[in-house]
Amino acid sequence: MSNEKYKQSPACDGDCSHCQEANDCSQASFTVNLNEFSKIKKIIGVVSGKGGVGKSFVSSLLAVSLAKKGLKVGLLDADITGPSIPKTFGVKERAYGQNNLIYPFISPELKIKMISSNMLLEHDDDPIIWRGSLISTIVKQFYSDVLWGELDVLVIDMPPGTGDVALTIFQSIPVDEIIMVTTPQDLVSLIVKKAVNMAKMMHIKIRGIIENMAYIECPKCHEKISLYGESSTAELLKDEDINLIASLPLDPALTKLINHGEIEKYEGKYLDEVAEKIYQELKNEEAE
Repeated sequence: MSNEKYKQSPACDGDCSHCQEANDCSQASFTVNLNEFSKIKKIIGVVSGKGGVGKSFVSSLLAVSLAKKGLKVGLLDADITGPSIPKTFGVKERAYGQNNLIYPFISPELKIKMISSNMLLEHDDDPIIWRGSLISTIVKQFYSDVLWGELDVLVIDMPPGTGDVALTIFQSIPVDEIIMVTTPQDLVSLIVKKAVNMAKMMHIKIRGIIENMAYIECPKCHEKISLYGESSTAELLKDEDINLIASLPLDPALTKLINHGEIEKYEGKYLDEVAEKIYQELKNEEAE
């Protein structure tokens, strides 16, 4: 990642090695490097302005949709104090280390490589009572010290909000783009707009917004019922030049798969269009 992202002063040339003020400079690069055994083509962060909107669900569903396209996918659970990725995939194993590397869990069907703080605990329900600095360190190690191997896409399930850990990820990991997750209520959309503005300040590309829990579908007549009324998300984001790229329903069948840790068995197409665009972009980049 170039220091170009963090330049704000015209006097800064982006090279911190000779700068006497680098230790106290907000423009300095904090990038961590991948280990020599790993290579990642694209990193996508899944972000929300607040918790409870289904960010981890979207992260998992995106990873599954990309893997079904034949891509090599990794899933980094950066929501350290509220990890839910292992439950979604039915992970019971614990992570282990060898030769200064952390070995990820590899899902049985789609071979998605994943790491989560729950894989470090003796019991799944043990609380993680860590200060922000330790959480930030763990997130960076999940990127730099995990044996990811060769990946087409690494999906990062970001912590909610615009706090310290989110800032650490944006400054330390070369995130190529983010996808925002929201629900149809005006208040939630407004909070997500704060996260959008943070991404713009950090010069991170925003692929678009995914609206979760947007509707339910009648199993008999297939009418779509908007639980929160007519959505205003697209209107709210019009001035931001950001697109609404998917609207996801409350789907009892999909919820059942997640509750049983079997999201890999999902056969729907909710994020198929998003995954297809990412797939084609990667193929075009390879052709160039």
